[in-house]
Amino acid sequence: MQMDEFELRAWLRLLLTPSIGNASARRLLTRFGSVQGIFEATALELTEVVSRAQAEALLQPPVLLDAQTVRTLQWLSTHPKNLHAQRALWHIGHSDYPEPLLHLADPPLLLYVEGQIQQTLGPAVSVVGSRNPTPQGKQTAMQFGRALSEAGICVVSGMALGVDGASHQGALQFAKPQAPRSSASNSLATGTSASYWTTVGVVGTGLDQVYPRHHEALANEVIAHGVLISEYPLGTPPLAANFPQRNRLIAALGLGTLVVEAAMRSGSLITARMALDMGREVMAVPGSIHAMQSHGCHWLIRQGAKLVANVKDILEELQIHTSTNGGNNPNAMGLPPTSQPHPFLKQMGFTPISFDTLQMHCKLETAELQSVLLSLELEGHVARLPGGLFQRLGSTS
Repeated sequence: MQMDEFELRAWLRLLLTPSIGNASARRLLTRFGSVQGIFEATALELTEVVSRAQAEALLQPPVLLDAQTVRTLQWLSTHPKNLHAQRALWHIGHSDYPEPLLHLADPPLLLYVEGQIQQTLGPAVSVVGSRNPTPQGKQTAMQFGRALSEAGICVVSGMALGVDGASHQGALQFAKPQAPRSSASNSLATGTSASYWTTVGVVGTGLDQVYPRHHEALANEVIAHGVLISEYPLGTPPLAANFPQRNRLIAALGLGTLVVEAAMRSGSLITARMALDMGREVMAVPGSIHAMQSHGCHWLIRQGAKLVANVKDILEELQIHTSTNGGNNPNAMGLPPTSQPHPFLKQMGFTPISFDTLQMHCKLETAELQSVLLSLELEGHVARLPGGLFQRLGSTS
């Protein structure tokens, strides 16, 4: 199914028209049968569906229509940095439009997609959490991302700093190399689906920019093994109001939503609530009672969310059967087997701890303790936190 330049212009005109929201646009599409049919209708016919002011607005092409059309066509015709990736637009009636989004009360009418568009969405889990996680929380998100990917589950998240980025990175650690792209060039058409995405990044900006900029390399990796998706026109900056709105897409694309770390007032809890409203499962990873980032997870668990300690818990909750190691090993977190931990780590525990308290427990001289901590920090077993605290990293299973 192809979208030619005239159809593209009609979709952009509809979505750029002032006062026409998604609800009004859906009513118009239902009444007139196609996006072109809306603009072939008379003012009188339009007022049968929308207000007179809205009808008058539809009769006048938006000021930015020409510029946005040119911008979109240029974006579609420019190859992404990754040679195996492609770009596409999927409208709500397109054959490649992700089926789970059709069940939303407010589905996007047009999706901008970049990445492996010849593939499709398979079984998926949405992973969300704090933008400022503890070191343990960030590592946990990465471990779950890898374990889910190893089990053949797509990881859906929002490309934000913290837990989002770590979960994408974990999934990509188990990503399979992509086959060379077909001879078909970027266009308004898409290829056929051949396999499943490793990870999906749902962003709150236009796809012609990366936010945060720190994740530019990550974005390139995502489009090499999955897709980036946005409902926002090219050039849309990172507006605060857009991120809670995009969260409904994250919640809808997953069979369930896993919350790794979240404060009591956070976007992650908004996503969890959206998932519940959609009838999706909500799961949460418990953390330290002293960490503000874990309070939201503990609240979710008290409200009935599934307490998750390893990937097997997720697979059981979602009733996903897999023959991979990630699904069969109850302690699997997606990391290779490790040797016995350093004896010092057993005394340290996983709760952030001060140097003085740690010294009381292990009874080491100051210089010796500093040497041990530095060595473990360099090996990635311990993280140094603000306030002179230290935290052990690694799976708690």
